[in-house]
Amino acid sequence: MPMTNDQYGRMIAPGTIVIERMLPGPIERVWAFLTESDKMAQWIAAADIELKVGGAVQLFFGNNDLSPVKEETPEKYKGSCDEDATMQGRILAVEPPNLLSYTWSEEEGGPSEVTFELEELAGKVKLVLTHRKLFQDDTMVGVAAGWHTHVAIMIDIVEGKTPRPFWSNHMRLEAEYQEILFPRKG
Repeated sequence: MPMTNDQYGRMIAPGTIVIERMLPGPIERVWAFLTESDKMAQWIAAADIELKVGGAVQLFFGNNDLSPVKEETPEKYKGSCDEDATMQGRILAVEPPNLLSYTWSEEEGGPSEVTFELEELAGKVKLVLTHRKLFQDDTMVGVAAGWHTHVAIMIDIVEGKTPRPFWSNHMRLEAEYQEILFPRKG
């Protein structure tokens, strides 16, 4: 069955979420959206990235600026994921234009790890995004919804569409991921 750009990510092991998407090529353009600050700022966060193993990664979030539709940051994310939020990490692996992996600082516990794998397939680019070491259920839900929303915005941009609003989509997906990843029994 072909992959669609609206399918849900999945938990492949405890604390590990994978999201797979097909994007328009070429692979170098998708790589640029993962590594160049001006392009990253359009779908996730402006960045300072030192593209070498051990290099520093710093993301400067502006979720309210990802779409022309302006939304209020939900109360539960004010202070942690709003306009002043940053993330710091270190490059674990980099193989342009196919692989980028780095640590992701977490508010509680040790850092998690994010890996982007790119593969050209019939004029498109398969993106496999894996986020590991997410050991709290609520963190996994929020991360899955966040990546789903951020990658959907990147796809909107590379397809020449108006980027969807971040927060309303994220909050809807967060409720859906709660049921998908940790369904209530009974």
